[in-house]
Amino acid sequence: MASEESPAAGGLSRQNSGVAVSAELDPALLARNIQFVEKLEEQYVCPSCGHVVLNPHQTGCGHIFCYQCIKAFLESTTMPKCPIDNALIKANEVFQDNCCKREILNLEIYCANAPDCTLKVTLGRLQEHLKHCPYESVQCTNIGCTDVMFRMDLREHLMSICAYRMESCPHCEKHYMLIQLKDHEDTNCPDFKIQCPNKCSQVIKRHKLKDHFQECPQVEIDCTYKKYGCFFREKRVNVEAHEDVALKDHLLLVLESNFKLEKQIDDLQKTLLLKHHEFQELTSVVNNLEKEIKPLIQQVTKTDNMLSCVQRSLEEQRDRVSSVQIQLQQLTRAFNQDPIRTEVGHLKTSVDNLKQQVSVIESLKDRLNVLDDQYKRHSRLLNIHMEQLNLNDERFRQLEATSYNGKLIWKIQDFQKRKEAAAEGRAPSMFSMPFYTSRSGYKLCARAYLNGDGAGRGTHLSLYIVLMRGDFDSLLPWPFRQTVTLMILDQSGNKSDILDYFKPDPASNSFRRPTGEMNVASGFPCFVSHADLENPKNGVYVKDETLFVKVKVDTTGIEDL
Repeated sequence: MASEESPAAGGLSRQNSGVAVSAELDPALLARNIQFVEKLEEQYVCPSCGHVVLNPHQTGCGHIFCYQCIKAFLESTTMPKCPIDNALIKANEVFQDNCCKREILNLEIYCANAPDCTLKVTLGRLQEHLKHCPYESVQCTNIGCTDVMFRMDLREHLMSICAYRMESCPHCEKHYMLIQLKDHEDTNCPDFKIQCPNKCSQVIKRHKLKDHFQECPQVEIDCTYKKYGCFFREKRVNVEAHEDVALKDHLLLVLESNFKLEKQIDDLQKTLLLKHHEFQELTSVVNNLEKEIKPLIQQVTKTDNMLSCVQRSLEEQRDRVSSVQIQLQQLTRAFNQDPIRTEVGHLKTSVDNLKQQVSVIESLKDRLNVLDDQYKRHSRLLNIHMEQLNLNDERFRQLEATSYNGKLIWKIQDFQKRKEAAAEGRAPSMFSMPFYTSRSGYKLCARAYLNGDGAGRGTHLSLYIVLMRGDFDSLLPWPFRQTVTLMILDQSGNKSDILDYFKPDPASNSFRRPTGEMNVASGFPCFVSHADLENPKNGVYVKDETLFVKVKVDTTGIEDL
């Protein structure tokens, strides 16, 4: 079969036979006891090392060697030779013989642990078998243990034999190596019970030993009355007996100590009294010194202030003198020059002229202020006259348009705009000019809601009559009882006027004598619908955005005053 060569690591080439190459065998297997089931053929023995060929490589001369052996040849000299036929070995001609390798790996051998293990395996599966062989020698996995045993004995060794296995302390239940457990119990275990070191016959857990010393009868302690002078020191049980027996002596020691303390207190009180007297004397001396020093301090302060003022004044005077000297020098130099003297004269003349002009301007300014005040006063009077004229004109217009026969013709212009303003709430209603039933009769006016009021809002035009306060109300009969007719006039000439009338209700406040400017309006909230008004069948009521409203009061029975 043809083969293709390609460079490999170390200058060697590998043969690609198209079949997957088996895993490389560990050269350490040669150190193991490898016994083939059948006698090993000569072609599978490495001519260099004499062992079975591991990872076989073939030279250009056709001989097969182990990979490690052929590598050693190539690295030992620049011109290696084959030990069989003495032919020159070229690195680019050496390749891995995968066919031979497969044949070797398929050779049957006995397990390396024979005769204990009787299993037969192929050489290629030996490494995998040794990983699980129960007779393979393995080392204990516990840290610190160096024991070696068969793999099948490892579990029992780890569980019950190994001195480095982890075991739980039966006292504190913490885990330690078995080899350390005894030392742990003897030295560190806090829950291990030990004999009291004072030989009191009690067995105590190690961590409670300090607490036990506080009550152990065999611990040496001092007598409770040591601070009073008893220096007896013995075991606690003996000290307790001593305190019971020597109670009288202890009381004497306490009394003696109290006597000494009382004497010390008396001495301290006397010393304190002396110190108090000394303190009072020193306080008096300090107060006297403060009184003497206070005027001196005030005087020193005043003197310092005066000195500061004098120093500031001297500095200011010094600065002023220096400034005056400089100005004097400048003026002296200036007046010593003739052109400058002439210029100063001209400047003086100009200053005098300017002063005269300023005086004239100030007098003109005063005159202007007087004229301005007069202008403002005349303007106010003129405004008052204009307002009065406007009022008179308005009154004349009202007098010219005012009716005194109980009839009113009211011209409403810009009907559509006024109606929209009423719908938007800007001007919901409008009043007509006043009219009278006679020169000294009732004063009335009309009120219109172009977008409707109450039940007619948004759909009808509402018309009302309003009684107003007049000049002759005190002479007229009340309540108002005259029939009122309201009309919207037809502008087509067909006389198709829209009209309605009502007779006043005497009980209604709308027709009693007005107490304010006008009474509450009374009339028709649904006088005419917008549809009939703007799109009539027989007449024209809104023409050129103008509407005419007529009000007629029946004057029958009204006496003319």
